[in-house]
Amino acid sequence: MGPELKYLLFSVLLTFVQVLIAAAAANQVVGLTTLAGNRDDMPTYTGFAGRAKRAHLNMLENMALFSALVLIAVVAQKTNATTAMGALIFFWARLIYAVIYLLGVPWLRTLAWFVSVIGMVMVAWPLFA
Repeated sequence: MGPELKYLLFSVLLTFVQVLIAAAAANQVVGLTTLAGNRDDMPTYTGFAGRAKRAHLNMLENMALFSALVLIAVVAQKTNATTAMGALIFFWARLIYAVIYLLGVPWLRTLAWFVSVIGMVMVAWPLFA
């Protein structure tokens, strides 16, 4: 398995950990009975639970793009040192982003997101060559 697929796998695991954190935080806010129900009239999560949910949703949005880029690069046999470094940058920036978001640090979170976008651009760039 090449580094791009390895970091895609790590990113999937990170996404899974984020959903577990978001679910545990939601459980603390509304309880298991509400979460196991139909979720009609769910309250807006604030504080840690809200940040955990938003961080997870943002990860899902970015995973759709990152996954497609990595898979296209691998199938097209366009992987190289740049795509490998881009995948590495994406994963570590997303891990840092998740921690920063859970801690509630706004501007640093945006910087981490931007670095992850640079990683995606690095994966995409060789596809246009």
